[in-house]
Amino acid sequence: MRAPDFATVRWESPMPTRRELANVLRVLAMDAVQKAGSGHAGAPMGMADIAEALWRGFLKYNPANPLWWDRDRFILSNGHACMLLYALLHLTGYAVSMEEIKNFRQLGCRLAGHPEHDPSIGIETTSGPLGQGLANSVGFALAEKMLAAHFNRPQLPIVDHYTYVFLGDGDLMEGVSHEACSLAGTLKLGKLIGFYDDNGISIDGEVKGWFADDTPKRFEAYGWHVQSIDGMDGEAVAGAIRAAQAETQRPSLICCRTVIGFGAPTKAGTSAAHSDPLGVEEVALAKQRLGWTAPPFEVPAALREAWNHESAGRAAEERWQELFGRYRGAYPDLAAQFERRMRRGLPETWQSMAQSAIAAARAETAVQATRKSSRAVLDVIGAQMPELFGGSADLTTSNETWHNAARVLTAEDASGDYLHYGVREFGMTAAMNGLALHGGFIPYGGTFLTFSDYARNAVRMAALMHQPVILIYSHDSIALGEDGPTHQPVEHLNSLRLVPNLTLWRPADALETAVAWCEAIEHAEGPTALALTRQGVPQLPRESLSAEGIRRGGYVLLDCAGVPECIVISTGSEVSIALAAVRTLQSRGRRVRLVSMPCTQRFDAQPAAWRDEVLPPAVSARVSVEAGSTGLWWRYVGSRGRVIGLDHYGASGKGPEVMRKFGFTAEHVQAVVEELAGG
Repeated sequence: MRAPDFATVRWESPMPTRRELANVLRVLAMDAVQKAGSGHAGAPMGMADIAEALWRGFLKYNPANPLWWDRDRFILSNGHACMLLYALLHLTGYAVSMEEIKNFRQLGCRLAGHPEHDPSIGIETTSGPLGQGLANSVGFALAEKMLAAHFNRPQLPIVDHYTYVFLGDGDLMEGVSHEACSLAGTLKLGKLIGFYDDNGISIDGEVKGWFADDTPKRFEAYGWHVQSIDGMDGEAVAGAIRAAQAETQRPSLICCRTVIGFGAPTKAGTSAAHSDPLGVEEVALAKQRLGWTAPPFEVPAALREAWNHESAGRAAEERWQELFGRYRGAYPDLAAQFERRMRRGLPETWQSMAQSAIAAARAETAVQATRKSSRAVLDVIGAQMPELFGGSADLTTSNETWHNAARVLTAEDASGDYLHYGVREFGMTAAMNGLALHGGFIPYGGTFLTFSDYARNAVRMAALMHQPVILIYSHDSIALGEDGPTHQPVEHLNSLRLVPNLTLWRPADALETAVAWCEAIEHAEGPTALALTRQGVPQLPRESLSAEGIRRGGYVLLDCAGVPECIVISTGSEVSIALAAVRTLQSRGRRVRLVSMPCTQRFDAQPAAWRDEVLPPAVSARVSVEAGSTGLWWRYVGSRGRVIGLDHYGASGKGPEVMRKFGFTAEHVQAVVEELAGG
């Protein structure tokens, strides 16, 4: 890398140099972090020249309309460098004021220390948990490729944009980067371009002691196009971007050798520049070294004018709007579908589809695993919802995520609606987040419930960002049997219920499964998980019950005459066990009510009148039955109640035998109820 060039500032010049423009980013990052007393100025200072080259010379965006559908997507995977993004948004004309820059990291300010998702001000997504923004970018690029394959027509490329992602050493050390980048290479996502901030420094110091990978060769092995450049040279960055854009068959990684904290006289190139304010004296000396004389948070007019992108952004969108107008004239039906999908609207025929799926489920009489009931729903709606994009982490036949009309997506044919993700639970879930964030798709993906642990942080980010991804988790209990405790989820149901904004459904039969699917598709404010059985379960008796009770998350499945002396609450495959027990008890004259509660979060959100009708407060004798950890069930059964569950791991053996061993039998439920109710 050549020797650093500290600019001689020529603010009166009508054409500031690249370095002068990049220095605006450096100074704003230093000032904001110093004022906040926390943050990360080092990475923004090191990557400023890369950002200047990309945002001023290549990135397609309109600050006046951050949601323009054909904008390029920019993702900051090393999200601790967020002051770089905030400075870019402010300077280019997004609704990010200097006052907000001054209030960086303060309570109530939109500019958080690790932002997640705020497209109204230009934040597509960034990752605090390293590696996830990079994995999200694979979903973004995949969405672009699929939409282009479906909608573009000759001379009318209405979907034609790039996904750019900034990343650092930490992103590449996280294992999810391998899952996602391997998949991106396999799928030949040629419009995905990554910029690796190769500064050799992390919090603990020089990374060569714990990260000695040959990154270019690693990505070449994935099937990426790789370049290595001086990341402090804006012209070199621009040349590399042009070369990356010329490569249409492979994703690109531009390895940019940089200096963390560039300009800081004593901390540049050291871990001291990583995650703490530089200090008043160091900031002053850095500004002197960079030739910066303006007061804090002031940007000279010539530099501000050169950064502003409002006019160019409007012109770029106007050109696209003219193109889309011609497209609408030639292909009105496709144009209407594209607009609907990008606005996240459901098809006009959705209610008819949902009713058909529910009617088919209600008509089912055979013993059937709920994973197969889930497949039956997909068979009804899959062909009629082009935005429904499915997949599985190498468990398609086990998860039953395939449907009759599905077509496999490949690198050569992106018109399919099903992806074999391979054994990549974390990468799959993070990519689904990217698909949802991009728009145009309702993604769903499957694995075993116990393997949700692999993907847990991506599940959390989906919930944090309110993204409508659908998580299909089959093999949901110890009834799995012979595969043993490693595959038998115990703590997973309740731990997922604890995730804010995540809705977990554990249906008991085909009808509850169909309702859960419909609710998942209609739920646009967060992820939904469906916990499904491997083993067959009987269809429940509900001749007069509408689907409305199920939608409420908890309802009376079997009632008794008069006021109940005990209420049994159950979910999933254990509902049929509880039903057998309650029927026996009722035949003996006991007043016992059975409540099915497929979704505790939905039940908790119901008006008090519904909750009290289902679980009358005066009835304190209550028993819950679920083959999982007991913790959350005490809130429903109360201090006088009993919880039939297990707070230990399972055992290897035949599924019915394992269930009997741990007390999940009608006889045991019956005995507990009789003991609790007296008699």
